Amino acid sequence: MESISLREKIGYGFGDMASSMFWKLFGMYLLFFYTDVMGLNAASVGTMFLITRIWDTVFDPVVGVMTDRTTTKWGKFRPYILYMAIPFGLIGIVTFTVPDFDNNGKLLYAYITYSAMMMIYSLINVPYASLLGVISSDTKQRNTLASFRMSFAFAGSLIALALMEPLISYWGGSTQESSPLNAMAWQYAVTFIAIICIVLFLLCFAWVKERVKPIIEHPVSLKEDIKDLIKNRPWWILLLSGVAALIFNSIRDGATIYYFRYFVAEKDTVNLLGTALTYSTLYLVIGQAANMLGVIIASPIANKLGKKQTYFWAMLLASVFSLIFYWMGRESLLPIFILQFLISICAGIVFPLLWSMYADIADYSELKTGRRATGLIFSSSSMSQKLGWTLGGALTGWLLAAFGFQANMEQAESAQTGIRLMLSWLPAIGSILSFVFILFYPLSEKEMERVGTELAIKRKPVDH
Repeated sequence: MESISLREKIGYGFGDMASSMFWKLFGMYLLFFYTDVMGLNAASVGTMFLITRIWDTVFDPVVGVMTDRTTTKWGKFRPYILYMAIPFGLIGIVTFTVPDFDNNGKLLYAYITYSAMMMIYSLINVPYASLLGVISSDTKQRNTLASFRMSFAFAGSLIALALMEPLISYWGGSTQESSPLNAMAWQYAVTFIAIICIVLFLLCFAWVKERVKPIIEHPVSLKEDIKDLIKNRPWWILLLSGVAALIFNSIRDGATIYYFRYFVAEKDTVNLLGTALTYSTLYLVIGQAANMLGVIIASPIANKLGKKQTYFWAMLLASVFSLIFYWMGRESLLPIFILQFLISICAGIVFPLLWSMYADIADYSELKTGRRATGLIFSSSSMSQKLGWTLGGALTGWLLAAFGFQANMEQAESAQTGIRLMLSWLPAIGSILSFVFILFYPLSEKEMERVGTELAIKRKPVDH
């Protein structure tokens, strides 16, 4: 079996570093940008997230089917990374631009630009995710690649979080108060990050190779592919567990900046490596660093205990720590940061396991059916990610409105209590559901050894 070089592992990681920089901006800042910078109503934004992301979720399998039927000298998936890199950066900038319209016009603009952003995201991220299934057929190498991927993903998120507020401040804006320069400052900050993302995607394309050749070379019926997917029990279980885990993550992410601005009511900053950071930024940076630690330890733990057991315990502990979070007062900064660190380690452990398990499901499906639908199966992972994020994002907007949130004002006690629930009990519901679903996942390490052995006999390696 061909070994995977360090450069290729890094190149593969660069792809998710780029995706995650914007993904983190969407999760942490986009709702806030729409409500406090663009001036839109939180409930309207929540509905917009639901409508646009449902369409985007449906679009992912379409992209998966397209990639499965793509044949080029560069492979099936790499060309999409090459051709979508620049559009990805450009539409990201447009999404974080405030047009000179009235509120109805701004809302329509948000619908159009956000929908376009998510479609471009699908066109580059679904093929990127699918690469994990064709770089190597070895399940342990996939664990390593998934860990590289998620380590770089969380590093990208950390960079985006560390840069965003200083860049906004540099251009005269603020996330803590209203500023006449906010709109321009946000656009310039995102432009800076978009340029980094484009370069990372191009390096990913250049350094990664596709090796795994399907048993059947000729195209098969889309109807048969979909029928096989619907009958795939492990896929359904992982889909539901992934959706629940993303709901857990997206509610916590979306509520964080509101928690510190309107409940903790932060006024002070802390100096870190010569940079003045708000408590909310420090909280997010600590979370990303802990995510990275979780990713690093995920592979050795999973190789020892198994992916299923590791996933189960990570989600269970995340649930317990999240429930404890509710009782933190606004002055309890040290316990708040400690709980954020522990919860984020658990979340970091889970996500590389999800991607590695989808690669296993692609192998399992190929052995059962004789057909490989890597793009379709991996698009389902992206679909679950976006569906969980859709539900979590919509719930965040709706919950803020239901609790009586009013932007740029001191919040009533009911709104403050609601924001606290959105960092504790409400996301814990998602993590509890996630570990309950994973209990039924059937693909153990022993089973995957059998699958891998039988497939190895039928496959032929190929380089592009």
